[in-house]
Amino acid sequence: MAKFDGLHRMTGQLLADCVPANGRVLVGGAGGGLELKALAGQYRGWSFDGIDPSTDILMLAKETTASAAEQIRYHQCDISSAPDGPFNGAVCLLVFHHLSFEERAAALHGISRRLHLGSPFVLAHISISQREPDRSLWIDRHIGFGAKADIDRDKLDTARIGTKEHLFICSPEEEEAKLRQAGFTGIAQFYQAFSFRGWVAYA
Repeated sequence: MAKFDGLHRMTGQLLADCVPANGRVLVGGAGGGLELKALAGQYRGWSFDGIDPSTDILMLAKETTASAAEQIRYHQCDISSAPDGPFNGAVCLLVFHHLSFEERAAALHGISRRLHLGSPFVLAHISISQREPDRSLWIDRHIGFGAKADIDRDKLDTARIGTKEHLFICSPEEEEAKLRQAGFTGIAQFYQAFSFRGWVAYA
């Protein structure tokens, strides 16, 4: 079983509550193509628009999703240049902790305005308490969990510093506040796996 199979299945089920059989879904940060492959395989009648600013990553996504190519359109862009839709649902998995807080706010507003009223948005990424010592403790746990058993201490320290200084991480309370500020309602956390959390919200 792939690492995020459970998350992908949950995402599909949450979308399917509202997305019609011939629905159109926007996938932000589509590079790699794993969630697109999973969703296209589960829901053959849906079409997808996958966006990502990286040419190389989109090429990888196209290879990963070759068996579902007829369901997917790819766009090399960020949300500001994405198709207008309107879409029946949207997904953004394991992306937002790489975006600055300003970019995240713009992405949330951009996704919200591209959805039909009441359509679901599913997102998941790193979200931990920002109070110390909890923040540092959870970053240490996050790095330790993802590390190979034989990794040396210098590499662990580098990864820890990189996570602290270069990722943009919010507390769960801040995440929900940002969704409300972008106009989403019905916000509910559906997923937690160590330092990762996921929410569903509605436009």
